[in-house]
Amino acid sequence: MELNRSEFISIVIRMTLLSTCAYFGTKWLIGQLDPTNLQKKKSKQTAFIKFKKLGLEVKNLTDHELMIASHLVNPNDINVSWNNIAGLGQVIDEIKETVIFPVQRKELLRNSVLTKPPKGVLLYGPPGCGKTMIAKATARDAGMNFLYLDVSLLTDKWYGESQKLAGAVFSLAQKLQPCIIFIDEIDSFLRSRTQNDHEATAMMKAQFMMLWDGLSTDPDCTVIVMGATNRPRDLDPAILRRMPATFEISLPDEQQRKEILSLVLSSEECDRDVDLHKLAINTSGFSGSDLQELCRIASLLRIRDLIKAEDLKKSASLPVSQSSLETSSSLRPIKMDDLVTSVAKMKASKVMSTAQSRLP
Repeated sequence: MELNRSEFISIVIRMTLLSTCAYFGTKWLIGQLDPTNLQKKKSKQTAFIKFKKLGLEVKNLTDHELMIASHLVNPNDINVSWNNIAGLGQVIDEIKETVIFPVQRKELLRNSVLTKPPKGVLLYGPPGCGKTMIAKATARDAGMNFLYLDVSLLTDKWYGESQKLAGAVFSLAQKLQPCIIFIDEIDSFLRSRTQNDHEATAMMKAQFMMLWDGLSTDPDCTVIVMGATNRPRDLDPAILRRMPATFEISLPDEQQRKEILSLVLSSEECDRDVDLHKLAINTSGFSGSDLQELCRIASLLRIRDLIKAEDLKKSASLPVSQSSLETSSSLRPIKMDDLVTSVAKMKASKVMSTAQSRLP
């Protein structure tokens, strides 16, 4: 029995509607079953807010690019500058010459091949020595958008999604250029490839490096991948080749420690007996973050003394005048004894953590 034309068209329309409903229904169901669905929605909302603040167009961005854009940082919102970093003057000068100047004076170096901005920059050294601060200060000084890449964002459980997200990182960065893609603990993501790597992980690494190479094909592209690690030997040799500009951020020496202590304590009221030179000698092996924590602990000691003094007056129930109350309620300056006590506490903590790390 042959179908007439109107019946045939009716069947085609019904099949089309059923197929469309089945497609969108399946897509909705998968979205509901995805445990990261809510997180993805929040990421997109955050991205829209950040783009609106930057005054950038968001119509041509894909869903994957919007997810990556949630980690975008406006260079004007970065609260870290070179003035917040002490003891690394030589490294800062080299970064200004190698990275910042070629970006800011691009028109001056347009005909030079040797002085193009590097496509990869590696900061390596022990933890707490200022690698992340240097990356942020570089973006702020150069006026480059800062894309703080969370590696966990690229490890999606759905097959093929990780590759799409890796591609979105570079396509978004090119739309936002000049831009820095910063990867903290880059060794956890781009470590040396082995035969034991999962297929999806190996494909993601390969695509990441392929897209990275694509930056070099466009001479006008100003996208820099900047990584930080305390284990540079664990990085894949192919990654090290793509990061020609390397800077060692080592533990500060005696003079550098003195400069760091002076910077940290510059905003605090200190007693005249504070000897920064002596402190610098007694803090051998301390990182920049250790020195800042040292000063924080010393500052808390004077708060402890103030609380004890106020509690003692309350317990005595003695009438005091307003002037004496204001005097007793003011913080005393940081003394040398506070800093010495803090050094001893920090050293004891370091010994304990070292002993625990050696336990089987």
